[in-house]
Amino acid sequence: MSLFHSHDHHDHAGHDHGHAGHHHGHHHGDASAAAGFPWRRTALAALLIAFAVAAASLVQVRSGEATVITRFGNPSRVLLEPGLSWRWPAPFEATIPVDLRLRTTSSGLQDVGTRDGLRIIVQAYVAWQVQGDPDNVQRFMRAVQNQPDEAARQIRTFVGSALETTASSFDLASLVNTDASQVRIADFENQLRQQIDQQLLTTYGVRVLQVGIERLTLPSVTLNATVDRMRAERETIATERTAVGKREAAQIRAAAERDARIVEADATVKAADIEAQSRVEAAQIYGRAYAGSPQLYNLLRSLDTLGTVVTPGTKLILRTDAAPFRVLVDGPPTLDGKSGSQP
Repeated sequence: MSLFHSHDHHDHAGHDHGHAGHHHGHHHGDASAAAGFPWRRTALAALLIAFAVAAASLVQVRSGEATVITRFGNPSRVLLEPGLSWRWPAPFEATIPVDLRLRTTSSGLQDVGTRDGLRIIVQAYVAWQVQGDPDNVQRFMRAVQNQPDEAARQIRTFVGSALETTASSFDLASLVNTDASQVRIADFENQLRQQIDQQLLTTYGVRVLQVGIERLTLPSVTLNATVDRMRAERETIATERTAVGKREAAQIRAAAERDARIVEADATVKAADIEAQSRVEAAQIYGRAYAGSPQLYNLLRSLDTLGTVVTPGTKLILRTDAAPFRVLVDGPPTLDGKSGSQP
């Protein structure tokens, strides 16, 4: 019994020893694996942290923008070139984008006075953008805290004041006129731009690209005065043109009368020449007639005299035996020179 019992005890002890050895080997492998895991976790965490830091340090500058890097709230540098750049991660450095695109601001309707004391209602527009250099970008941020709407509001105030100053340098006739050659809107716009250009750049870092007049109207009082002025100008022009027309008509009439007198004088001279020539020819004819037949000549001369003296309304009581009425009694002479009838 005791041998058997001792054998069983020995077997059991051996079995326990083998089991203990097995457990000892198992715990040794687990300890090695547990010792390797913390290093892997540390490396992965460090990699994630490095990636996060790198991502937080990247800055993307977009086209049409400037990026201001601030260090503890104060601007330190300005990035202007589009693309990626680096900065210290927050809270050391932060980024603020500044819009550099073109903007347009209207002044609204402004009631201003002209140099000749009349009122006009004018509205102008300004095309502007933040000047793309570090100094002006930071100036824009300081002036309006990088608020384009606030910048537009203050620009409207500047333009309204400049419109009043500029309008006082122009007469109304140089802004509103039926004669296009008298209108000086371009000069008005150039002077308005000169009024605000340097001031906006110095104060806000804003560059003015264009200034123009959107609208220009007249109040009722000014409109009536303008209509009266235009009417007076038209009446003056009409009077001048009428005077010119009368003067030209008088010149034409005088020239025509002068030409008529010249033609009449020429005609009179020609008529006198013709009459003199006809008298000469008539005298020649009378001479030939007298030489050929003296009695016939005397008869024709007597008839001519009667035709001149006696008219349809003439009543004469004369002797019929006296010339030139004798021919009425004696009749035409015969070839021998004697009358055809007896006394």
